[in-house]
Amino acid sequence: MPLNLNRDVFITCAVTGSGSTQDRSQLVPRSPKDIADSAINAAKAGAAIVHCHVRDPGTGKPSRNLAYYREVTDRIRDADVDVVLNLTAGMGGDIVFGGTENPLPVAEGTDMIGAEERVAHIIECLPEICTLDCGTMNFAEADYVMTNTTGMLQAMGSIITEAGVKPEIEAFDTGHLWYAKQLVADGIIGEDVLVQLCMGVPWGAPDDLNTFMAMVNNVPENWTFSAFSLGRNQMPYVAAAILAGGNVRVGLEDNLWLKKGVLARNEDLVLRAREIIEAMGAKVIGPQEVRNKLNLNKRAPINRLKA
Repeated sequence: MPLNLNRDVFITCAVTGSGSTQDRSQLVPRSPKDIADSAINAAKAGAAIVHCHVRDPGTGKPSRNLAYYREVTDRIRDADVDVVLNLTAGMGGDIVFGGTENPLPVAEGTDMIGAEERVAHIIECLPEICTLDCGTMNFAEADYVMTNTTGMLQAMGSIITEAGVKPEIEAFDTGHLWYAKQLVADGIIGEDVLVQLCMGVPWGAPDDLNTFMAMVNNVPENWTFSAFSLGRNQMPYVAAAILAGGNVRVGLEDNLWLKKGVLARNEDLVLRAREIIEAMGAKVIGPQEVRNKLNLNKRAPINRLKA
């Protein structure tokens, strides 16, 4: 197929994620202040969108604490730099089975909650975008399943859309794109879909280019897509996504290293992505251009920190 180079590219920075990366790099932000500061620095480096999870400040473990989300949101909105806020809605769908011979009862680490609770922080903070993981899959560990039933996705998608927040479909395999199309057909989400192609995440779609192009070819022409891969393939996927007509995601959620032996900060990864984009003859667009492109409405600052 011919190249479809995207000339106007936005960068999403995935700031901290929910993996155990805090034990592998001291640069992974933990506290709400550190997460917000890292997001702000990424925005100053050129990220138009910041994608945020929250963590327990003491342990660094992933959290669903509403107060942490409020603080991150308020600090980013109160900053002296503009950026589109994208909060995760992926927490609360985790099942850890008890092993192959005794799968029930489920084991420690299981975190299964209802649709309204899964998006409570979205309704509270009203980011411009939040993620919607559009399928169930085995996810690296032997007995762990990331669980997103069609009923759960319908319920979450409806709540998110009714709140005026744009869901970013997280597609880890081609079937997730298939179901995202059904969510549009059912009127659960709008037709101007934003989708993130998540490549190389065990055990979803591998990040070889044939599989990547199969994913791209399943994205409808009127959708906007971004893509990423993990670890050492993060920066090659910056180039691949642009060549395929998409946008890019980088950040410490997906990769800890700037180069061999050198741990990265989020702003370092954004700057490296920007270098690649501009070297390819494309332009990095800012948050207001992204809002215009994705039909987003900028949220006014809540200013709880000043209350």
